[in-house]
Amino acid sequence: MDVSKLMFRDGLMEGERILVTGGGTGLGREMAEAFLALGATVYICGRRQSKLDETAAELTERHGGKIVGMACDIRDADMIHEMVDRIWADGGALTGVVNNAAGNFISRTEDLSVGGFNAIADIVMRGTFYVTLDVGKRLIKEKKKASFLSILTTWVWSGSAFVVPSAMSKTAIHAMTQSLATEWGRYGLRFNAIAPGLFPTKGMNARLNPGSSGDNQKNLLNPMGRAGEMHELANLAVFLMAKGAEYVNGQTIAIDGAGFQANGGTFYPMLHALGDAEWEAMRAMIKGTNEKDKAERTVG
Repeated sequence: MDVSKLMFRDGLMEGERILVTGGGTGLGREMAEAFLALGATVYICGRRQSKLDETAAELTERHGGKIVGMACDIRDADMIHEMVDRIWADGGALTGVVNNAAGNFISRTEDLSVGGFNAIADIVMRGTFYVTLDVGKRLIKEKKKASFLSILTTWVWSGSAFVVPSAMSKTAIHAMTQSLATEWGRYGLRFNAIAPGLFPTKGMNARLNPGSSGDNQKNLLNPMGRAGEMHELANLAVFLMAKGAEYVNGQTIAIDGAGFQANGGTFYPMLHALGDAEWEAMRAMIKGTNEKDKAERTVG
């Protein structure tokens, strides 16, 4: 990401301590870099310590400051508790949490297994709640203020065919955002969310557009005729997490070039006409990507 395109003054986030789940790659890495570049202490978690260490080293070399990678499977509440213990011991309470870790893949719903559904729901819905609950309880006990930000999609307003586990799970976190904004606002805890449109990443392309070159724009057009740029997402995340926006609470903000208004931002237009053979080919490609990722986690 070109941090020169961040729209905030240097040092804006000095004193902030932020955890970004799924922060080693993709959108999480981009937001973590923005927070670090603006002075925050950043913790990133994911399932591969080697990838976290690589990201932390690269970003520290680029920006200085402090970024720490902590291996954690957020499907496991005990692992989360241990990780948050380590963060507290490393300098005190967090001032912010970005619930970014997610999983998704395209599939006809009739082809899903219970295990396939849980693979998404356990990360997106349950994992996000486990992190939020563990950190939130500590902050309430210590009477500390903080901001929570969840990365959702515009499907929380419309649903989406062919990604039902993700649409259901993201909608649950949308509900959590609104619910805790009201319930925990009295403790000085804020809850907001971002619903990004098309921001291409390697992981997204492999599971949501398998076999493509990575250019989804022809299939998911928006009135601006382009994908989002990472600094645009990072600027919105910084705005919602930094001091100065404390009255923004309980909101889910789309950043998609008005794609939701134009076409709903769903997968139905590009996938509804596919036949059995095409679905089978995509399942095989997604399975290959998952096996590769699993092997890397085993090694790393």
